[in-house]
Amino acid sequence: MFEIRVICDPTDTDRVTTALNGAFATGTVRQYPTRDGERQRLYVTAEHRPEPGPWPTPEEAYALAPNIIREIGWTAQTAADKPFGMDLDREYWLRKAALLDRIALREEEDGVTGDAAGVATEAARRLVAYDRDGEGDYHGAPYWPEHPATDADPRGYIRQEYAHWARHH
Repeated sequence: MFEIRVICDPTDTDRVTTALNGAFATGTVRQYPTRDGERQRLYVTAEHRPEPGPWPTPEEAYALAPNIIREIGWTAQTAADKPFGMDLDREYWLRKAALLDRIALREEEDGVTGDAAGVATEAARRLVAYDRDGEGDYHGAPYWPEHPATDADPRGYIRQEYAHWARHH
């Protein structure tokens, strides 16, 4: 455990706090004005984040998933029920990405060469971007959306998030 002290412009306080939370496992940030009153002093107790373990296997991630046909129906119906111009929520993007990942896995297992893996990867990147933008309420353990491993394996991120969602939904 260690203590971090930052002196910054008051307008940067939220951005600095977010960056610290992304880099370390942090406690509560304590704020005090500097002596001249023009800047903020931030104090936070932090620890290095533990090294993440492996991604969940597809079997672990999709153990509680409904069958693929049912998920195709849910995804299509959810998209069709949204009024034009309304944004779809995180559950939609998560379930769609997981569905496409499962289809790609089935293709790979059957030795079929198609574009399912590429489509699944793009859908995974869409959810990662959604979570990075702060729109999603992601689980993020052990990998959060900004983690380098997430960029390297966005489909692994989908499996992690889907496994957590399925256990708690």
